[in-house]
Amino acid sequence: MNVLILGSGGREHAFALKLSQSKKVEQLFVAPGNAGTEQLATNININPTDFKAIKNIVVNNNIKMVVVGPEAPLVAGVHDFFLADSLLKDIPVIGPQKDGALLEGSKDFSKHFMQKHNIPTARYQSFTKDNLEEGFVFLETLQPPFVLKADGLAAGKGVLILDSLNEAKMELKEMVSNEKFGKASSRVVVEEFLKGIELSVFVLTDGKNYKILPSAKDYKRIGEGDTGLNTGGMGAISPVPFADDSFLDKVEELVIKPTINGLQKDGIDYRGFIFIGLMNDKGNPSVVEYNVRMGDPETEVVLPRIESDLFDLFEGVANQTLHEKSFSVTKKTATTVMLVSGGYPEAYQKDKEINGFDNVEESIVFHAGTVLKDDKVVTNGGRVMAITSFGDTIEEALEKSYRSISKIDFDKINYRKDIGFDLV
Repeated sequence: MNVLILGSGGREHAFALKLSQSKKVEQLFVAPGNAGTEQLATNININPTDFKAIKNIVVNNNIKMVVVGPEAPLVAGVHDFFLADSLLKDIPVIGPQKDGALLEGSKDFSKHFMQKHNIPTARYQSFTKDNLEEGFVFLETLQPPFVLKADGLAAGKGVLILDSLNEAKMELKEMVSNEKFGKASSRVVVEEFLKGIELSVFVLTDGKNYKILPSAKDYKRIGEGDTGLNTGGMGAISPVPFADDSFLDKVEELVIKPTINGLQKDGIDYRGFIFIGLMNDKGNPSVVEYNVRMGDPETEVVLPRIESDLFDLFEGVANQTLHEKSFSVTKKTATTVMLVSGGYPEAYQKDKEINGFDNVEESIVFHAGTVLKDDKVVTNGGRVMAITSFGDTIEEALEKSYRSISKIDFDKINYRKDIGFDLV
């Protein structure tokens, strides 16, 4: 069977590697892909939100399944586009329809969903420029720090955590009145700050049944010790040591089951991944946010730990037979460290030649922001490569990743040298 993956990052390279190992997959296509996916599949240079171009690829290449990596095509309705087209309607799309994608596409929808279905989360209210004064009053009922979230997609930049009440009021006004984050912040969710240790749990569902994938913890800040600006992610570890069976049982009962049941009760036919960002507060889970796809770089540690045939699982999602599929996970720990361009997450240069990654032997090199240019692999984004390794312990896996990184070089290469510092 021919499969198309939408996206261009490390997550999509991880999907491509895993799907390329399935005997059921004949040809693999990635749109637009990167220099890593090009070694496993046919890259097609189109935007994942260009649905007409996607249709042409699917029809011309006899594609029988589409796997959606990033959130933007899902929120824009790529699954709905397929269902509404007579030539595409029978081709399964791994990823929710537009109504399900609102779990990530609208923070207000997501919080209302959690409240409606009694899923533990932070106390909140939503505001626009029309009830800004009420927002100021609500802020005064909260203890610092104050959390402000743009309702819509804001490329990972729409969340502010502020210690000053006056600054929180000023930023709320900037967001709703002056559209600090564009249309995404015309509505803002203000919520109490959740204390605890953050982690992510991933679920694959066919709308009725589900598999709980390995837990992971990622590291967002650019600097050592979790300092500096937020990024798309500088590294990740799976499993999370403090997410023991007792805690994960609570997550399943208090969060996962009510989420799947809530989607069914609301008439949302959800088929794909649910990424649940959690706070572990003294052994009790609270939901920070939902995402409607796999995370990045968490995918680069979660998928390699899955021993089952990923395509077989996706067939289960498409046919609502996921409960019949075998599912196993290695007990080994996986760690990944992200190599980024100098200057990232602010201004950075592209087209820097990358050397040495072909010499890596004890790790998996997942390409993210790379492209093939004149037979050379060069940087093409802020986050360039994720270096994933296995070990019996976090320390062993990290040692392998850092040894592998010592062989790789490009101009102004940067990476965190303390991934897992809080877990070791």
